[in-house]
Amino acid sequence: MSIASPGRALVGLGLLALPLSASAADLGATIAKQGNDKGATACVSCHGADGGGQGGAGFPRLAGMSADYMAKQLRDLQGDARNNATMNPIAGALSDEEITAVSKHYAAMEPPRKAPGSGDVAEDRLARGKVIAERGIWDKGVPACTSCHGPDGRGVGATFPALAGQHAGYIRAQINAWQSGDRSNDPNRLMDVVAERLSGDQAAAVAAYFASLPAAPADQ
Repeated sequence: MSIASPGRALVGLGLLALPLSASAADLGATIAKQGNDKGATACVSCHGADGGGQGGAGFPRLAGMSADYMAKQLRDLQGDARNNATMNPIAGALSDEEITAVSKHYAAMEPPRKAPGSGDVAEDRLARGKVIAERGIWDKGVPACTSCHGPDGRGVGATFPALAGQHAGYIRAQINAWQSGDRSNDPNRLMDVVAERLSGDQAAAVAAYFASLPAAPADQ
C-alpha cells in the first residue's frame, strides 16, 4: 500500500477545504437575498441589493462594513445589549454560522462612494460637524470622533464602526439610541457618555459630516 507524500496530503486537504469556503459564501449570499425559513427575512428588502441601505427609512449601509463589527451587532441584537424592533426578531432567527456568513458577505461588497443625499447639506453644518469629528468638544468632555473611529471615520475593527459614507439619519438615530438606553453595547460606556453630552444640533452636524465622506472598503 502506497503512502501519500506530505505535499500531496496538503494539496488534498486544500481541495477538501474549498467546498467549505464556497458553501460559507453561498450561505451568506442566500441569507442576504432570501433570508432563511426560520424567521429571518432577506437583508436586501431593507438594505438594498447593493448593501447601500436606505437613509430615509433608517436602514444603514452594510456593504464594505467590518465583518467582525456586523457579526457583533447581530449577536448583540439577539440579547438585551441592543434593542431595535425591526432587527431583534431577525437577528434572533439567525444561527451563529449564518451570522458569520452574511457578515462576511456584506464586508466583501464594494461600498457606495457616498450615502445617497449626503450632499444636500448646508456648508456651515458640515463645517461644524467636521470640527466635532476631528477635534471634539473639549469643554463638554467630548473627544474627537476620529480618535476612536479612525482617520476620516474609516472604522477600527469590531468595536468602532466606519462612519464615513453611512447615512446621516442612521448615525443620528444611533446617537438617540445611546441617549435613550436602547443601545448599551459599547466598551466602557464610551458612546453612552459621548452621546449624552451632544446637543441635537451637534449630533445632526457630525452625522451630516460623516455621511458626506466617501466610504472605504472594510479591512476584512
